[in-house]
Amino acid sequence: MRRIDAPRGGVPGWLLRGSLVLQIAIGLLAGLVLAPPGHIGEVLRKLLLSAADNPASAPLNANDIGILVWGVCLGLCLRRASAGTRAVLSERADGLVKLVHAVIRTAPLGLFGLMAATIASTGLSALAEHARLIAVLLGCMVFVALVVNPLIVFLIMRRNPFPLVFTCPRESGITAFFTRSSAANIPVNLALCERLGLREDTYSVSFPLGATINMAGAAATITVLTMAAVQALQIPVDLPTAFLLSVMASIAACGASGVAGGSLLLIPLAASLFGTSNDVAMKVVGVGFIIGVLQDSTETALNSSTDVLFTAAACDAMRRLPAAEVAGA
Repeated sequence: MRRIDAPRGGVPGWLLRGSLVLQIAIGLLAGLVLAPPGHIGEVLRKLLLSAADNPASAPLNANDIGILVWGVCLGLCLRRASAGTRAVLSERADGLVKLVHAVIRTAPLGLFGLMAATIASTGLSALAEHARLIAVLLGCMVFVALVVNPLIVFLIMRRNPFPLVFTCPRESGITAFFTRSSAANIPVNLALCERLGLREDTYSVSFPLGATINMAGAAATITVLTMAAVQALQIPVDLPTAFLLSVMASIAACGASGVAGGSLLLIPLAASLFGTSNDVAMKVVGVGFIIGVLQDSTETALNSSTDVLFTAAACDAMRRLPAAEVAGA
């Protein structure tokens, strides 16, 4: 393992070494040299400047953060728009989704070229690195499913959460694994909630929302692939910057597209924190598509099963409330 000096932010070297126990080199990024930010202050400064960028130049410069911020502001301003304006915007959004579908369908052709060029230059060792990347991704998602989620459910239910934790992946996660769509798995989740005896007025609201914004697997994918790219580019990352990356990935995951591989398209947004160009980030997206079968299936299984898990925990907490409070809610 290479030696990492503490950056100007003053974070101890042992802490940085601990974050690089599982170093993953992405062959597509070999030989690239960037000027990375030195500490969390520079990252925050770049983040604020990107958010306040000119809305006309943000798309031209592939400033994903500026596009996101101005898009949110525009959405808030259009809350009082007329029905005709909303219909036009909805049709434009549907057109963009179809365009994304077309791009993803043609992605295997480009991936074949990327893999052929990588294996020709680096040999079969590139496949071993991809296997390590898949192992880290799946390990993170299993950790969320078996450690983080049970802890959250225990804090809500105040009893052993594991019977429910194991039921949700078995009844909902397996189907979601093969469909690779949280929206397509909603009927399965509805049937599971009926068998569990949950409140219909609760899960009928939580599932449509959860299928879009409850994206723990997508957040893990964005974070892990971005960190893999950063390590391949030999950019030291301190703990505050890694935490900021995790927060941004969690927020960005709420806007992940409902198509297979939709979370991968948000990697350029997270990678921009470290001064990477859009071209470099899209190479990481290409690697994500290469491992996308296992990654996206496991990600969807985690997302969909967690919808049922948290809904059941919320219904259990409501049962323990006094009747007057439940009626008022």
